[in-house]
Amino acid sequence: MKVHGDRPPELQPQADTMATDRPLRVATYNTSLYEDAAGGLVRRLEHGDPEARNIAAVLQRVRPDLVLLNEFDHDPAQRAADLFQREYLEVAQAGGGEPLHYRYRYLAPVNTGVPSGLDLDRDGVARDSRAADADRAHGNDAWGYGLHPGQYGMLVLSRYPIDGEAVRTFQRLRWSALPGARQPRDPGTGQAWYRPQVWSQLRLSSKSHWDVPVHTPLGTVHLLASHPTPPVFDGPEDRNGARNFDEIRLWPEYLSADPAAGDASDWLCDDQGRCGGLAPQARFVIAGDLNADPHDGDGAPGAIAQLLQHPRVDARVVPRSAGAVERARQRDLPRDGDIASHTGDFGPGGGTLRLDYVLPSQGFAVRDAGVFWPADGTAEASIAGASDHYLVWIDLADPAE
Repeated sequence: MKVHGDRPPELQPQADTMATDRPLRVATYNTSLYEDAAGGLVRRLEHGDPEARNIAAVLQRVRPDLVLLNEFDHDPAQRAADLFQREYLEVAQAGGGEPLHYRYRYLAPVNTGVPSGLDLDRDGVARDSRAADADRAHGNDAWGYGLHPGQYGMLVLSRYPIDGEAVRTFQRLRWSALPGARQPRDPGTGQAWYRPQVWSQLRLSSKSHWDVPVHTPLGTVHLLASHPTPPVFDGPEDRNGARNFDEIRLWPEYLSADPAAGDASDWLCDDQGRCGGLAPQARFVIAGDLNADPHDGDGAPGAIAQLLQHPRVDARVVPRSAGAVERARQRDLPRDGDIASHTGDFGPGGGTLRLDYVLPSQGFAVRDAGVFWPADGTAEASIAGASDHYLVWIDLADPAE
C-alpha cells in the first residue's frame, strides 16, 4: 500500500471544508536515514537512533504541513515509516517541539538498488546489487546507484489528504524517451558511452519522479518530488552530470506539456500508462534534493536554471540561513553564488552548496521561507547536524490574504 491515512479516501475531508489561520508550510529535507544493508534502517529505528531523533526534533521545530524526506530507505511494508512516525515524530524530542503527527503519507518503490541486469558501468560484468558480497561495483549496475532496493528512498508526510488515485510516478520512464536527451559520450572518441542495447533500456530517474496531489486549504497542490543523481562519481564521459541535468529537465517538460492539447503524449507517460504533463491551471510545489547549485559545484551549467527560470515557477523568494554563511566562511572555498542560500555542507573538499529546493508555482503569495541551519553555538545547532543537508521550508498563502 502506497498511500497511508487515518481514514479511507471517501471519508477524507475535502480542501474546501478545511480552515486554516496560517500559511501552508511546505518543506524538503534530505535526512540521510539510509543503510547499506536491506532492513538496516528498520533495525536502527527499532533500537533508538540518535540521528533519527535529531531529524525528528528539527521537524518538530519547523512543523511543516507537507514535507518530502529524501534519503529515507524504502521498505514495502512501510515499517521504517511507521517506526519513524510513532517512535520519533510522535514523541517529544530533546531540542525539538511538541509531538508531531502526520495523518497521511505517500511512499513507493524507487530505482536505487534495483538490479538492471545490464553492465551499466562498462566494467564487463552485470552485477546484482542484492548479492551477499555487494559492493559499490554492484550498486553501479542498478537502475539507480544503491546496495539494496529502496536505499536512498523518498517519503512524503502530510497533514492534509493525499489523492492516492491521482498520484503519478515516473520510475520506469526511459532516459532515451526524453526528446534531445543528453546521451553521454566518450570524450576521446565522440561515440556514445552506453551501448545501444543499454541506452534503449536505461531509466531516466535514479530514484523516481512523483506527482503527489494533496488537498490543502489552498486547494489541490501537486507536490513534484524527486532526488536526481549527484553529478559526480563517474568519469570523463560525465554520465551522472548528464543524467542529473535531464532528471531536472523532466519537470520543465512536465510543466510545459499541456495534456488537453496532447503535448508529449507520445513519450511522457507515467508508470500507470497515463500520458501528458501537468494541467496549466494546476498549482504545484517542486521539492527535493536536486543536486544542482545555480553557480557552484560540479553540475552541468544551467541544470537548475531550467527550473528557476521556468515561467510557471516562482523562484523569487530564496530561503536563507545564518548557519550557511558561517559555515561557508569556515570552509573558505571560492563561491560565486549567494552563500546564505546554501542548504548543505559537504566537507572541506566539497564545501557548502545550494542543492535542496522548494519551488512553488506562480499564483501563491510567499509569506516566508528559510533553511533550518542555525549558527554554531545556538541551542538549535545541537539538533541540526544529523544530516549533511538542512531542512528547507516555505510558507504559502493565497494572494488575496
